[in-house]
Amino acid sequence: MSIWVRPALWWRVGIVLAACFGLTFHSSSLVYFTVQSNLIVLGYFGASVYWMVRRGDPAPAAPRLRGAVTLWIMITGLVAHILLNHGANPLPGLVESGNLFANWSTFALHYLVPGMVLLDWLVFAPHRVVPYTDLPLWLLYPLGYALVALGRAAVYPGFDTPYPYYFLDPTERGYDWVFGQFAILTVEFTVLGMILLGLDRLAAGIGRRARRDVSSLPARG
Repeated sequence: MSIWVRPALWWRVGIVLAACFGLTFHSSSLVYFTVQSNLIVLGYFGASVYWMVRRGDPAPAAPRLRGAVTLWIMITGLVAHILLNHGANPLPGLVESGNLFANWSTFALHYLVPGMVLLDWLVFAPHRVVPYTDLPLWLLYPLGYALVALGRAAVYPGFDTPYPYYFLDPTERGYDWVFGQFAILTVEFTVLGMILLGLDRLAAGIGRRARRDVSSLPARG
């Protein structure tokens, strides 16, 4: 089957376009995990689309890295929705008056791109190529991001946004509270990674059963 009719290719092109749109009209800087993780998604899926077309193969590049990228962008979506937006419905902002480009770009970065990447992880092969032992490596980036943000604020306190997120700000509650937040988030991110890996195994099992059912159908003719 030609690569040009593969749904995986066009879905990943859609991910690239969604990330491009969000990053183009969003005003935040690289200091934010949201921007960094969406840039990683853009780079990874852009490279995957190129690799798929060049090889004529629907399998993405570096499939084990795909798991890490999925976790990082899911962290972006869940932290934004639960911790920063307190579970508020983002949809009214897409039609209300005001800067609709800014509202749509924020929605793309925090909801659309994470949702599309999650569906890519669940629907498209390969599955069961990422071992559970990769999970500690996945966690190094978000934890490293937090430590670098704290170090940057300590060395350069004059930045407009010395602490990009409230749970990294020790100004009122001290570093003990911040490192307590680290511990809680580390546990939550670990659970999220385990869920993603478990869903990957589940998707592999469903796909295997579907192929077996199709192969067992009587031949026509």
